[in-house]
Amino acid sequence: MLTGNLVRVRHVRNKVVPQYLDPNADHWRDVAEQLIFVYGDAPGHMRSEIEEELSNLVGEGPGQIVHQGLAKLLDDRCDYETATELNPAEVREAAFRLAAVQRQLAAKTGVPFDRALALAQVSEELQQPVDVLEQALFADLAAEQKVLKFAPITAEQLLHRYNVALAQAVLVRSTNMEAVVRGESPARFRQLFRAVKFHRLICTVRDTPAGAYTLELDGPLSLFSSTQKYGLQLALFLPALLHCKSFRLTAEVLWGAERKRKTFELDSNDGLRSPAPDFGTYTPPEFAVFAENVRQRADGWTIAVDPAPVPLGPDGIWMPDFTLTHTKTGHEVHLEFFGYWRRGNLDAQYQRLRKRLPGRFLLVVSEAMRADEADDAAFGPEVVRYKRTPSADAVLAAADALID
Repeated sequence: MLTGNLVRVRHVRNKVVPQYLDPNADHWRDVAEQLIFVYGDAPGHMRSEIEEELSNLVGEGPGQIVHQGLAKLLDDRCDYETATELNPAEVREAAFRLAAVQRQLAAKTGVPFDRALALAQVSEELQQPVDVLEQALFADLAAEQKVLKFAPITAEQLLHRYNVALAQAVLVRSTNMEAVVRGESPARFRQLFRAVKFHRLICTVRDTPAGAYTLELDGPLSLFSSTQKYGLQLALFLPALLHCKSFRLTAEVLWGAERKRKTFELDSNDGLRSPAPDFGTYTPPEFAVFAENVRQRADGWTIAVDPAPVPLGPDGIWMPDFTLTHTKTGHEVHLEFFGYWRRGNLDAQYQRLRKRLPGRFLLVVSEAMRADEADDAAFGPEVVRYKRTPSADAVLAAADALID
């Protein structure tokens, strides 16, 4: 991800337009290849050594913002290790404490402060050699971290990744976002809706003419809390949308220190390429675990893990996560899992489904991911709450209650 000081945009009236790079431009490919060469040789070296080698390639002025951004994305691909088995904070605490005593004695006696003596006392107290302690003293500082490995990337891939990172950095400043997706297969739509669920986004889906779906998502700046985490999840959702062959995204953003309201637009013709693998009909692990628990515990129910969209008449369309079918009566109960949620958002979905699918739905809600003030929110038996992981027993009991 790009930090705020690395984001390059221009303003056209009320629009924010990211300044994307041309991945086919020889100049930017040369820059990317030089930076990749530095990081490709990074494993085994300290971060400070890498920064020194980069100093001739990446300056600190505003004219170097692209170079800095590319280097940041490459740094994100590194795994770092603190090069000590000791706790640096504990070593520093002992060293500073004993050094303070030494300095007080030096001030009283006039004898110069003896660093070696102070370290010898730390060595005796912690039962560690002096050279090991000196290595551990500041080992948790970023400059002293050692690179364990670097995930390889080509120059073209890095430039495409930079463009996506610019768009993601804009979205984390959004109050709302609307994405219209057209002409995809049911499997692709289901993958997209599951990506919404996987990233626990607050979203409403409705169908539009000509086989399209519209996803209306809350932006992080519309939430009462969890802004930073939710913004990251929204940014991480973008690569899933980029796998779609025809889409148009429009977001309202609050820009700058004054939070001026701007519009950000992105569509499939902008040429952004998803950095994420296309997993097709990927199922989040927690969904698979829940479905297996239901199969093992269900008495008189079957579970469908790939349900079809459920039409809600004038209220659009609903994509449940699972469908339970009662084996004796054939009664269906559709399940939707909520990640981040607000009372108003959950209540709107609850009332919508209660109106269109009475007795045929359950909303499974995480208490830990509520994104507004924790005042009491009372719902009917169609809402099942959980604290850590959803309980198959609780969901099945709620489904039985609907049948009864």
